[in-house]
Amino acid sequence: MCGFAGFLDPKRRSGDNELQALALSMAGALRHRGPDAQGAWVDEGSGVALGHARLSIIDLSAAGAQPMHSANGRFVLSYNGEIYNAGELRAELERAGHTFRGHSDTEVLVEGFAEWGVCGTIERTIGMFAFAAFDRKERVLTLARDRLGIKPVYWGRVDGRMVFASEMKAFAALPEFAPVIDRQALASYLCTGYVAAPASIYKDIQKLEPGSLLEIRDDGETRSEKYWSLLDVATRGQAALLDINDEDACERLETLLTDAVTRRMVADVPLGVFLSGGIDSSTVTALMQANSPSPVKSFSIGFHEADYNEAAQAKAVAAHLGTDHTELYVTAEEAQDACRAAGDLQ
Repeated sequence: MCGFAGFLDPKRRSGDNELQALALSMAGALRHRGPDAQGAWVDEGSGVALGHARLSIIDLSAAGAQPMHSANGRFVLSYNGEIYNAGELRAELERAGHTFRGHSDTEVLVEGFAEWGVCGTIERTIGMFAFAAFDRKERVLTLARDRLGIKPVYWGRVDGRMVFASEMKAFAALPEFAPVIDRQALASYLCTGYVAAPASIYKDIQKLEPGSLLEIRDDGETRSEKYWSLLDVATRGQAALLDINDEDACERLETLLTDAVTRRMVADVPLGVFLSGGIDSSTVTALMQANSPSPVKSFSIGFHEADYNEAAQAKAVAAHLGTDHTELYVTAEEAQDACRAAGDLQ
């Protein structure tokens, strides 16, 4: 999963040691997202601090550690996500003369920034991502979020600093952070069950919207950009409908789904699938099993309340597909205890 956090201080009030300590403290607050390693990079001259909490999935070596520099030293990246076409992008970058130290998708991203710029690289990606990238030449910090907003980014101002993180709990590492509940956001949460971007539950803290990036200059000035819109894609699709029969449509859909699923099966660690027994997860599991040389590890959560329990359906699907299936039944008390242990319930 990974997590990143940091800030840009236009007033440059802190030296390297304080910047480093704050960035590591913020990354430490995200250890549950990235238990394998925490790292930080700082630039006193620009007042920038980047922290990272790593969950190692691809390239488990130190060559995949973050924050990561581009080979030319211009870009520094702290990133959460996975780029599913990293192999194709890497080959293109190698043809352009780039060499690689490891095989992580993080390195593909940061070398892409050096070759195509941040926006040019994002346009080429297939994946889910959120990142903070600092351009040391232009002295610009860029925050970006993937097209559908799968990966989160929160940002705002705390005591004059431009702060950002994968989760707001990282901001608690800053001594000046004094959160105030946004009552309108709270009302929205009570009505809908979530707080829609760009709002967050706290005043002065925003969620970066899906398909967007935010540039922060070292003087604190900001510029936002929407680089992708679901509405635009849907509108173009409606204007150019496919003229094919049902059989061809099914074949195309299966091809697209197979491509999407197999791209997500690339990992240097054991991989599994959450199987609920519904149509979506059963389809994903079936395609994984069809493209795996060994039984896929599938997992289901069951409940003792019959109206909410889908474990029986999941077990039947797993048996039909021949997966290596594990199920766990959870009580309400166990769920509450887990939340308390994570600090989500007090």
